[in-house]
Amino acid sequence: MEWLSLIVKEIMENELSGTAFLPALFSIIVNVVISVAGVLPSVFLTAINISYFGFETGLLISIIGEALGAIITFILYRKGISLAKLDNISENRYFMKLKQAEGKEWIFLLFLFRIMPFVPSGVVTAAAAFSSISTLAFAVISTIGKIPALVIEALIVVNVIQSSNGTWIMLGAAIVLVLGYGAVRLIRSNRG
Repeated sequence: MEWLSLIVKEIMENELSGTAFLPALFSIIVNVVISVAGVLPSVFLTAINISYFGFETGLLISIIGEALGAIITFILYRKGISLAKLDNISENRYFMKLKQAEGKEWIFLLFLFRIMPFVPSGVVTAAAAFSSISTLAFAVISTIGKIPALVIEALIVVNVIQSSNGTWIMLGAAIVLVLGYGAVRLIRSNRG
């Protein structure tokens, strides 16, 4: 993954320098490609955005890129599912729960999965594409849920870049969030 990070940073710093618009647009496009691929983590891009644009602007560009990436990926996945007639692709009980969720339950589940930093977005987006949620509802809930996750991710990145004691505090907070998420899943799975 480091090689990709170096390539993106090199392009932004040397090929697109001069104005902030072209590097920002490039970063957003890379984020969409990462989302569509569904397997690459975007934390390196958040780090590049923050180091290149500063905390606030870098975070905003990351939020825009993640939101557009999720929306475009959702639309593409849904089109692919429809064209390939893959409505019953998975019998996994968690995937099925997400697929069959409706209304407030789906809003809660989508928000919960999006708010957790480092949760693979591709899995959440694929499950949403199989569900009955509308594109607009997905876009709004996904974006709102992704903002706190990106803020946490950005704070971790800033602390790692600055290598201060805050790094350990933010890392500890991230671990607590991940463990809390795991505990909620475990409790829910035991209930049935």
